[in-house]
Amino acid sequence: MMKRLLFLYFLFTFNFSFSQQSQVTEQTVVSILTVGTADESHSLYGHTALRIKDTQTHTDVVYNYGMFDFATANFALKFIKGDLQYFAAAYPYADFEYNYRFENRSIYEQVLNLSFEEKQSLYQKLNTNIYSENKFYTYKFIDRNCTTKVIDLVNDVLVNNPIVKKKGETKSYRSILYPYVENHFYQQLGINIIFGQKVDRQATTLFLPLDLYQNLEKISYKKKPLVSETNILFEANRLTPFSFWDSIYSYSCILMFFVVVNTKITNTIYFFILGIIGLLFTLIGLYSFHQEVLWNYNVLLFNPIFLVFPFFIFKEKTIWIKRISWMGLFLIGIYMAFLVTKIHLKIMLPLVISTTIILFRLALKPSK
Repeated sequence: MMKRLLFLYFLFTFNFSFSQQSQVTEQTVVSILTVGTADESHSLYGHTALRIKDTQTHTDVVYNYGMFDFATANFALKFIKGDLQYFAAAYPYADFEYNYRFENRSIYEQVLNLSFEEKQSLYQKLNTNIYSENKFYTYKFIDRNCTTKVIDLVNDVLVNNPIVKKKGETKSYRSILYPYVENHFYQQLGINIIFGQKVDRQATTLFLPLDLYQNLEKISYKKKPLVSETNILFEANRLTPFSFWDSIYSYSCILMFFVVVNTKITNTIYFFILGIIGLLFTLIGLYSFHQEVLWNYNVLLFNPIFLVFPFFIFKEKTIWIKRISWMGLFLIGIYMAFLVTKIHLKIMLPLVISTTIILFRLALKPSK
């Protein structure tokens, strides 16, 4: 806590002192910084920031639009609802680099080929934002984040908004996101079951740092490459060791346990968990402003009606057990129609198969 308070103190002290500095000069270099991925949930997709460096005025400052405070009241609820406030801050590049070196995350720099007037305009916009209420913005996973904010700021000083996603790509948002968590199975599973239909649409927005990094290399501006120079400022040596407990193997073993044991208690626990998750999806869909979690077809598999299933199983109400079982199987059939063309079919299939087997067994159970 003390470390966080000291960081905020120096951050705002620097912001105040920096506001007194001079404008850009002919020596000013503007670059986009891309930070590599890490293992924590908030760092899985990397980070984007802007750097202003000037050897004449001895300035080397990072403008970071990815700032947030875990100490915010009701942080988790605000994040889920979609009204969590992120903010921008300016601070020395040395602090920026030290932080990401400490986290062992790569840092790449792309120097932008801008005119003096464009640099001056961007500098003014950055400082207008930093020292006004515009520093705050409501975070949205795809539509408004550290990457989209940087793109909007740079595009705003250029002619015809040249920084856009390259044409010809047909991948969905889900397909773009999927590889980022391939070494974190349960995070990958959780992310894919909580996202709804929006992430299955064709991706037309640049919203991920490494996606922006790759696109910038191909963008021309005024008949020249927009990026005049690319530098590797720090190359991390990251290695995520294999973990049986965070893999499809442990996931499959857990599901196999419920299929093989097949008792009243295991069936009750199984469907209670599915029902709770389905209820959570339903409540989030009603509560959240995040478009990514709306219209979630995964609720067809994680059916909230399964919450009442344990009661009928324990009371051995065969008629209702059969009715709910057949209804569940019917909904799984509809679910598979949605899922069959999706990239997360592979990780969802063990759960679909297990649920189908258990439901079929219950549906065909002889009446007493």
